[in-house]
Amino acid sequence: MDLNKHLEMEKGGTPGSNDATILVNESGVISFANQQVYDNFGYEHHELNGEKLLNLIPGANLQHSGAGEIIHQLGIHRDFSLFFRVNSFQLAKELYYLIVVHKVKDQSRINQQQSYPINELVDLIYALDESTIVAFTDEKGKIINFNKKFCEVSKYSATELIGKDHRIINSGHHSKEFMQELWRTISSGSVWRGEIKNKAKDGTHYWVDTTIVPFLNEKGNPYKYLAIRKEITEYKRVLEELGKFVNKMADFQFALDASSIVAITDQRGTIKYVNDQFCRISKFSKEELIGQDHRIINSGFHSKEFFNNLWKTISSGEVWKGEIKNKTKDNTYYWVDTTIVPFLDEFQKPYQYLAIRYEVTQRKLAEEEIQKMTGKIIDVQEEERKRISRELHDDIGQNLYSHLITINRLQTEMDHPLLDQMQDEATEIIESLRHLSWELRPSVLDDLGLFPAIRSLVAQFLEHHHIKVHFECYLNCRLNANKEITIYRIIQEALTNIRKYAYTEEAAVTIQEIEEEVRVEIKDQGKGFDIEKVTRGVGLFSMEERARICGGNLILHSREGKGTKVILKMPL
Repeated sequence: MDLNKHLEMEKGGTPGSNDATILVNESGVISFANQQVYDNFGYEHHELNGEKLLNLIPGANLQHSGAGEIIHQLGIHRDFSLFFRVNSFQLAKELYYLIVVHKVKDQSRINQQQSYPINELVDLIYALDESTIVAFTDEKGKIINFNKKFCEVSKYSATELIGKDHRIINSGHHSKEFMQELWRTISSGSVWRGEIKNKAKDGTHYWVDTTIVPFLNEKGNPYKYLAIRKEITEYKRVLEELGKFVNKMADFQFALDASSIVAITDQRGTIKYVNDQFCRISKFSKEELIGQDHRIINSGFHSKEFFNNLWKTISSGEVWKGEIKNKTKDNTYYWVDTTIVPFLDEFQKPYQYLAIRYEVTQRKLAEEEIQKMTGKIIDVQEEERKRISRELHDDIGQNLYSHLITINRLQTEMDHPLLDQMQDEATEIIESLRHLSWELRPSVLDDLGLFPAIRSLVAQFLEHHHIKVHFECYLNCRLNANKEITIYRIIQEALTNIRKYAYTEEAAVTIQEIEEEVRVEIKDQGKGFDIEKVTRGVGLFSMEERARICGGNLILHSREGKGTKVILKMPL
């Protein structure tokens, strides 16, 4: 959960449900504003996040505002008079200001003196008694008068309070110096303002926003004091919870910043925040990154469709995960394992995005090296197969043919059962040798190309295994040797799997050229299997590696009782 959402959930507990509340950091930047602020000042939701307070209330000087001091200012955007009260607090070693704004609806009352008749004064006292804790003490601090609100909040009766001093509700929270400063202020004839934590009769604690006004005699010395308090217990609780939350968020941010590359963008993708890790790996400064979008680090490696899919995912409110190749300021490349999380407003629309990345450059380089090595191994394997196939065909095969001719010549000169047996055995060995040579590397693939080689493979598959394969090819030109042998081997392996596991009498192979891509499909209507439950064997791994080496990818579909489909997609 982010800070804004937490504050919005808690805002019901801030002082006065109609109060406009603003949270500002030490630099004067607005971190949070509740809905009343947006209503009063005429802004749309989230527009104020990241704005300067001075753009909203010119002349507001937070550093020189006393705690709880009420200040009159003029708000802008919708010009109106306002009063605001400032309270500062420190969280995670950072200073924050909580500002409660009261709008003055009747401007004419600001500068006009009012004379109230007695009945209006009575009404004012009644309103004060209903909403505020009021108490009078003598010059020594003994309680001489108070209203019913004091009794309600403190849970003491009138007889228990009268004649006592305020130590009866002392919570022990404040230091001796705090109380001494309070008494020094009011005994000198000055008004004291601040927040005090008190203790009720039942032991529960409550907070009051307090103003103590000394009444002076003709010599200028206080003869009694008026204490006006407003209970802010819930407000302080929310503030405390906010402090815990901010501390927790600070811990999370520290851990995240120490381990991850972090960036926040607005709904248009413009960068609003980057951490030091982002700058370190990209080699751009924060000033160079803020206000830009991520095209500043685009390597050009990924397709337009890749980024279209990324944006389609996050703009719909879904989390996107994947690996991206980026480019630094000095044009070197790096890979990041990326998670992009959309932050949603009340209408479930993204208003900003959080991107968390982990550098995986070394792993990607290792994968590329492994892929290159695998490609070299496959090339060496194919060359060795080709060599052995030719030796079997040209050397051993020719010698066997010579022996068969010799046997045939002997049969013309003499008749013996052993000669007939030798002829049959030699013929069978030649056929097996020819089939083995074909399996290793069909010469027709090198001599005539992919289409004749697959057609011959399909014919032999029917002859040896009695499985009919429907073959269609729609290629307009020959491919390079590596791609042709890749397609041939994948079809060969897929048909071998059909023979072993599908329990079917028919299959289909289709090769077609679609725009700039070759698409190969091998399917059957056999037994099928659950992909999640079957262990991926060497054959499937070999097929995937061959596809990857040629820049393609292999897709496998299968369901129990519904057959299997293997699809190879590869650039021309």
